[in-house]
Amino acid sequence: MIKILDVKQVSNDEIFARTAPTINVESIVTEIIENVKKNKDKALYEYTAKFDKAELNTLLVSDEEIEEAMGLVEPKFIEILEKAAKNIQKFHEKQVRNSFVINDEEGIVIGQKVIPVDKAGLYVPGGTAAYPSTVLMDSIPAKIAGVKEVVMVTPPGKDGKVNPAILAAAKVAGIDKIFKVGGAQAIAALAYGTESIPKVDKIVGPGNAFVAEAKKQVFGTVSIDMIAGPSEILVVADGKSNAKYVAADLLSQAEHDKMASAVLVTDSIELANKVSEELEKQIPMLERAEIARASIDNNGKIIVADDLMKAIDIANEIAPEHLELCVDNPFDYLDSIRHAGSIFMGRNCPEALGDYFAGPNHTLPTSGSAKFSSPLSVDDFVKKTQYTYYTKKALANVAYDIATFATKEGLTGHAKSAVIRLEDE
Repeated sequence: MIKILDVKQVSNDEIFARTAPTINVESIVTEIIENVKKNKDKALYEYTAKFDKAELNTLLVSDEEIEEAMGLVEPKFIEILEKAAKNIQKFHEKQVRNSFVINDEEGIVIGQKVIPVDKAGLYVPGGTAAYPSTVLMDSIPAKIAGVKEVVMVTPPGKDGKVNPAILAAAKVAGIDKIFKVGGAQAIAALAYGTESIPKVDKIVGPGNAFVAEAKKQVFGTVSIDMIAGPSEILVVADGKSNAKYVAADLLSQAEHDKMASAVLVTDSIELANKVSEELEKQIPMLERAEIARASIDNNGKIIVADDLMKAIDIANEIAPEHLELCVDNPFDYLDSIRHAGSIFMGRNCPEALGDYFAGPNHTLPTSGSAKFSSPLSVDDFVKKTQYTYYTKKALANVAYDIATFATKEGLTGHAKSAVIRLEDE
């Protein structure tokens, strides 16, 4: 049963405690990465046989396989994918940054170019955690950014085929190449390249502990989006909220993973008790009841605060991945929320709306990192280059200022490079 904590009766340590994953896979992942760097495709075939029980002749998903998958997926689901893709595109197109130039002083031009990365790699989990929504969320911003080649890796089933819904989403999103490989070995392949899989500049997408560790280890060789922790939801709800709805929203994340975190912060002890009762009614009804049960019992909590503003203060300190604001007039409180990956406003906005359909990205900072990081966006797939142009006259006007600054730092070579061009005058 979920814990109910009154802020007046428990310590802050208990209020803000997070259960950290205990699995340590660092050495295993290091070995996998080194093997892929050395043996390339050969290592990928061996790992796919070992972990996915699939014997493959090729890693590349063919056009015929994609068309076959499109035929296996219900036309209604294709239509929903296309609607979701349109919403995601509309939202992320607003994020596009433009290059700029400043030329307001004679003889001086400075500016910044915004340039997409050449290649991006998208990791998509397979098996029971096959999420076509991730395909859309992680590839559409890359395409909008102007990335030339988006490569997807995802583990095959025992039959050597990729989940048809995943391939259908990839088709809708316009992904350029798809490869049948998963786990840490897929991340290594994207980071270093193999005979089949190209080396990319950026790797995005969620995965298990092995995938997260692999992304951590290859960072620096390539860029990554983030190190994702277990899923999180925090609901701020007042006493007028419907306990059935709140409980269902908490379970929408609890069913992800036994390590997932579902938290309610409310100003109503009555609502707290009703939500606790509802959780006990609804958990047995879920297909993933065992996972949700473990999540709620081990990581779930209901925090009873003095008032809504105190509830929001608690939410800001926790900095959740998903924050639901189940109150009347939610926009009155929006400016008070400083730390959250994505905010769901009002009583009719379940977190699932953001997972699949609304348009804002569902790849979000976890484990409190919303205090300093952001949802996946178009910005993740571009880099910026600066440029500077001065005429000889413009340089002469500031050369001795530069030299003085450089000398103050003890860098006389810097100083000399600024004034040497004036010595012939």
